[in-house]
Amino acid sequence: MVMANPSLLLKSVFIFFLLPCLSWSCPEYQKQALLQFKSSILAINSSFHALDSWNSSSSNCCLWDKVTCNSPSSSTSTSGVVIDQLLLSDILTLPMLSNLLAPLFFIRSLRVLDISKNSIKGQIPALGLGNLSNLVHLDLSRNRFNGSIPLQLFQLKYLQYLHLGSNKLQGGLSPKVGSFQDLRMLNLSSNRLSGELPEEIGNLTKLQQLSLGSNKFSNGIPSSISYLRELEELDLGNNSLSMEIPSDIGNLSNLSSLSLGNNKLIGGIPASMQKLNKLDSLDLEGNFLTGEIPFWLFDFKDLQELYLEGNNLTWNDSMKIVPKCRLFGLSLKSSGLQGDIPEWISTQRNLFFLDLSMNQLHGPFPQWLTEFHFLSFLILSHNKLSGYLPTVFFPTTPLSILALCHNNFSGELPENIGDAKVLTILMLDRNNFSGPIPQSISQISGLELLDLSRNRLSGNIFPNFDHQVNLLYADFSSNQFSGEVPTTFPPNIETLALGGNKFSGALPSNLTKLRNLRRLELQDNNISGELPNFLLQISYLQVLNLRNNSLQGSIPKTLSNLQNLRILDLSSNNLTGEIPIEFVNNLTGMTEAPPNRTSQTSNFVAAIAISSLTIVPTSQTSGATTVKAFSSKIFSTEFAINALIVNWKKSKQGLSSRNIDMYFLLDLSNNQLSSEIPASLGALKALKMFNLSFNKLFGKIPASLGDLQNVEGLDLSHNKLSGQIPITFTKLQQLTTLDVSNNQLTGRIPVGGQMNTMANPNFYANNSGLCGFQIHVPCPGDLPPAPKLQEHDNKEPWILLEAVGIGYPVGFLLTIGIIFLVGYFNPSPPSNSRHLRHHHHHPHR
Repeated sequence: MVMANPSLLLKSVFIFFLLPCLSWSCPEYQKQALLQFKSSILAINSSFHALDSWNSSSSNCCLWDKVTCNSPSSSTSTSGVVIDQLLLSDILTLPMLSNLLAPLFFIRSLRVLDISKNSIKGQIPALGLGNLSNLVHLDLSRNRFNGSIPLQLFQLKYLQYLHLGSNKLQGGLSPKVGSFQDLRMLNLSSNRLSGELPEEIGNLTKLQQLSLGSNKFSNGIPSSISYLRELEELDLGNNSLSMEIPSDIGNLSNLSSLSLGNNKLIGGIPASMQKLNKLDSLDLEGNFLTGEIPFWLFDFKDLQELYLEGNNLTWNDSMKIVPKCRLFGLSLKSSGLQGDIPEWISTQRNLFFLDLSMNQLHGPFPQWLTEFHFLSFLILSHNKLSGYLPTVFFPTTPLSILALCHNNFSGELPENIGDAKVLTILMLDRNNFSGPIPQSISQISGLELLDLSRNRLSGNIFPNFDHQVNLLYADFSSNQFSGEVPTTFPPNIETLALGGNKFSGALPSNLTKLRNLRRLELQDNNISGELPNFLLQISYLQVLNLRNNSLQGSIPKTLSNLQNLRILDLSSNNLTGEIPIEFVNNLTGMTEAPPNRTSQTSNFVAAIAISSLTIVPTSQTSGATTVKAFSSKIFSTEFAINALIVNWKKSKQGLSSRNIDMYFLLDLSNNQLSSEIPASLGALKALKMFNLSFNKLFGKIPASLGDLQNVEGLDLSHNKLSGQIPITFTKLQQLTTLDVSNNQLTGRIPVGGQMNTMANPNFYANNSGLCGFQIHVPCPGDLPPAPKLQEHDNKEPWILLEAVGIGYPVGFLLTIGIIFLVGYFNPSPPSNSRHLRHHHHHPHR
């Protein structure tokens, strides 16, 4: 037997395996298309490295990162392999235009294209994507695409997955969406799409997930949606959908998640819904639904989340609930609950999120809540609950948010409240808690929002917060605290509200350690001494409220160095001296209002974030903030951040914390200031409210105050101002309230613009020399008004014509008649008569 040559055998085996590998090389034109795509990116961003494996020296692009090849689907293709998938998600570090994608559209073999999370701008390339006729999976989500959805997309007949969510797309959803016969997943959420949902959406009978939430769709939910029998997830939330929920929605027997929240839906919860026995999440919050909350909702064995808040639904207290579900999240906010907290909730030991706020619940804090070992979010605010907080509650539950505000809880706060180690938001305001603040609260390192305002808390020793505590917002206002102004807060705190207490003494220099303060409220206390120069070291300060204290001395010139200051309230103190000219030199926060200013409160609240928490602003309630917690599920609720109380247009008003950056205010009223009004104050063009009333200011009103183009309220009353009201006030186009009463002003009140609407005589009272139509006092030289024509005066011309027309013939006839009668009753002598007759007939001869 002849032995085979081993080396020859190895060579044969190598060639056998090599030949197929050589055929697994992408076509050259596809390789060049990828290189051109990369080159386009490098031309804009030379530091781009995400596609470093893409280079011309590598002959086989099938081996490049983010590229997958496969055998061509066409039997006529001569190529061994073609590019089948491009997974280019999250590769760009700079925003780029959509024409950057053009080279990719030459790779017509693509079946999967993912370019999500790249901040690509511009319209979706219609013709280019239309060329990719083999696409099965297309993901363009989380970019910045605008414009409408191109019709060419609806020609991609093999498409099974289409994700265009989180862009800026506009326009309607074309009825051609019904041409996607094989589509399993359609996500158009978080765009700006509008109009009606087309009935043709019911043609997508293979659809398993439909996400159209967070758009502007309106009118009703199409009844054809009940044809989507394979649907497992349906999200139509956060639109403007109206009318009733389709009565046959229960035909969607495979549905596990249904979100219709935050629309304008009316009517009741359809009875057919009880056929959705696979449902694990139901969100109907924020609509106008009516009727009773049906008991069968609690019969869904798989139900984990139920959100019914913000409707007009009612709860039947006589209904005995024996739930078959094991809820993870439950919101019955504003659902008409009365009496004790429903006992059946005590069976839901897996609850992570519980919101029963804005009901009529009363009674004590339930002891069984202390046994909920997974409870992270508990919101019971705006009820009538009373009694003490159990000390055993805090060490046993993993609380992240505890909101018990607007209730009747009383007693001292538990000393072991600090055992809630992961607490992030604690809101106990508007109750009847008394006694001191527990020292242990300062040990909650993750605490970011603390509101203990409007209670009966007292004491002169505050907890000493560690520097590592993340506290950003703290409100202790409207209590009975005393002693010096506390400064034992972490240096990163941004909002500190201590108003409405009994703090006394001078402002402490340790305030400068709170270097990140944006908002400092110390109004309505007994603070004395002078305004210190060290305030300028709190350079980020935007709101400073020291109203109604006992401050003395002059306004320091150094306050002008607070360049970010937008609201300054020093009213109702004992400040003396002049308004310094330098006071306004650097107050850039009051000199110019950026057109698209982002609310600092929103920025601050957005910073309140942990790995499972983010907070965003809402527009539903004044000063409200929406907190959304992200775990495996999404939960939402609203917390009212206390408004800033100021004197606004002659009355105390609350400025919404959510929109605090919209307001610019300077209030120096009710002091003893004695000087002329500096003309430089006219540079504070962002001011909306300006109050210098009840001082001893003298001299003329500067014409430059007419440059306060945004001012809505201007109060100069109760001073010693003289001269005329400047004609420049006619330029104040936003003015709605002007008070110059109780001065020594003279002359004509200006006419024109908003000054024509400033016609309340009380706001000009006790200025003996003023005149004008606003106070019904004519000015010297004014022409007396023409007398008003009476009704009969108006008729006089045509009556005169009638008299002339009628009187002439009547007078003529009357004259002839008189002559005749005179001749009849007084005949002449005969001789004379004959003579006359003879003379009369003589011409006829």
